[in-house]
Amino acid sequence: MSLSERVNKIKPSPTMEITAKAKSMKENGIDIIGFGAGEPDFDTPDFVKDAAKKALDEGKTKYTDAPGLPKLRDALIDTYKRDEGLDYKRSECIISLGGKHALYNIFQAIVSSGDEVIIPTPYWVSYPDQVLLADGVPIFLETREEDNFLFTAKAIEALVTDRTKAIVVNSPSNPTGNVYDQATLESICQVAIKNDLWVISDEIYKDVYYGKNKLRSLPAICPEASSKTLVCSGLSKNFSMTGWRVGWTLGDESVIKAMIKIQGQSTSNPVTFAQYGAIAALEAGPAHVGEWLKAFRNRRDTLLKVLKQIDGISCLKPEGAFYLFPNISGLYGKEWSGGKIMNSYDVTRFLLEQARVAVVPGAPFGAPNNIRFSYALNIDDINKGIDRIKEAVALLK
Repeated sequence: MSLSERVNKIKPSPTMEITAKAKSMKENGIDIIGFGAGEPDFDTPDFVKDAAKKALDEGKTKYTDAPGLPKLRDALIDTYKRDEGLDYKRSECIISLGGKHALYNIFQAIVSSGDEVIIPTPYWVSYPDQVLLADGVPIFLETREEDNFLFTAKAIEALVTDRTKAIVVNSPSNPTGNVYDQATLESICQVAIKNDLWVISDEIYKDVYYGKNKLRSLPAICPEASSKTLVCSGLSKNFSMTGWRVGWTLGDESVIKAMIKIQGQSTSNPVTFAQYGAIAALEAGPAHVGEWLKAFRNRRDTLLKVLKQIDGISCLKPEGAFYLFPNISGLYGKEWSGGKIMNSYDVTRFLLEQARVAVVPGAPFGAPNNIRFSYALNIDDINKGIDRIKEAVALLK
């Protein structure tokens, strides 16, 4: 018996793989510093956990509406009205099992066989595979590190065909931490309006931003494209609720209706008591994030300073998220006891086996000359990991 063609099109998540491998090594008594996982090391706020516990104690463990509790959807609508000045109806929002599930449902709802989705590089590893699972075609918009991974309307326009269905926006970006400037966002909206395309705005890291003020949701920045924008986000990063699996999509009613139909035939509702925790989170807002950002900024700057001092490595300073995406092509051609380093996978293996440090190769993100560090770990481990990297690289020949 053979497997389906669609499952043979996709690859396992490299971030999940490297995290699992590092955990396995730790379980075998090997001291590994893990820079791989994309989740905050801070605990979920107590008041959110208390709300979920209260729901459990009250027996709120049964099915809800497939798109989530009406009270949760109303809390989400109120949040975007309060924070962004945006007006959504209950029929324009759906709660899914995390941001990844929300994106999966979006692609299933809007992409038909052969439809193309434009994805700027570097990209989060799941975008292309989710497009492929919808029988679509990922089209990569190549960006350059020297341009801060930004692009122009002309560059997008060059990729648009009669099969183009959507453009993916991820700002702040996973893996680079880059934040799109106003000109880049406007260029996306211009092309979307002109060519009647969907804009899929993945805003999961919006609150993890180191600049002045706060980042705005794309429909608030480009109101003229709001009817074509599908906003995807969740509580994984700003409330450290990665395992709770609560995400959402806001946008066009017909797309949301299709997503509800898909979700109703696949997963049904998100976990009920997790939804009550999410209500508490949305109603309170992420007031704690300011303290988290101070720690993230210190970790970022500590790691960035030392990486820039290592021969063969260079790195842009990210403005958001909690990742560094250094260029390590200067290490290519060098040798160690495990062989010659020729690509980002080799660098990942070298650091894991020689330095006992887990990072993620850049190739699956569409950036073969880079690797990704998550600095969502305590500063002592970061300093220990940095020392190991410096010592290991110094031994390369």
